[in-house]
Amino acid sequence: MRNLDAVLFDLDDTLHDDTLAFRSAAEEVAREVAAERGIDALALKDAYIEEAEGFWKRLTADQVQELLLTKLSSLRSRLWGSALSSIGLDDSRLAERSAVNYNLYRKKYFALFPGALELLTRLRAAGKKLGLVTNGVSETHTEKIALLELSDRFDAIFLADETGMVKPDPRLFAHACEKLGTRPAATGMVGDRYERDIAGAIEAGLFTIWMNLRNEELPEGAAEPDATVGTIAQVGAYLL
Repeated sequence: MRNLDAVLFDLDDTLHDDTLAFRSAAEEVAREVAAERGIDALALKDAYIEEAEGFWKRLTADQVQELLLTKLSSLRSRLWGSALSSIGLDDSRLAERSAVNYNLYRKKYFALFPGALELLTRLRAAGKKLGLVTNGVSETHTEKIALLELSDRFDAIFLADETGMVKPDPRLFAHACEKLGTRPAATGMVGDRYERDIAGAIEAGLFTIWMNLRNEELPEGAAEPDATVGTIAQVGAYLL
């Protein structure tokens, strides 16, 4: 443990179950299309999940800038279009409708993990500054953060399109520390993705807590995080 002045948090699958939200919404859309077109709903759901996860895993700062011009709604239409095409449906209007419905359905599933709000409250009460660092973009994540009632829980929120940087760029973590008025050595980072959330924070000199939800193995040769937990409720033991 270190005596920390500030803590940074990832959002998706760290503070809230984004995997549940996007998979559930994708399933709803897939079932609708299946009922209308007689296709395999599971195959379409799996195809969309593969497209979406692949895009966000490969996300670069240049792609974030492209999203500023094309909008995320257009991206989701393309992802649904690719998923539909993979099962033999080439229909741009259906792809656009699927993207719109997916966005609507997803909001129904937004919810914080048990213990997340309590942890943020305790950290604030302990006098620690809080930052939210996400590779999400303002077009969707400003609303998501508001729906999760997190807007006022953080001293600063860092979105990819507003900073022009994406995790795991260590400069992003250094930038967040600077804006919060803290030093990397006195700042913690909590996140669920080792490659995105932890590796860059380690390089920047932060205290790192890997929330290993999926019981993943540490990449070969990778630096160890300072702590590894399985749930957000376990994080407080290393910060308070």
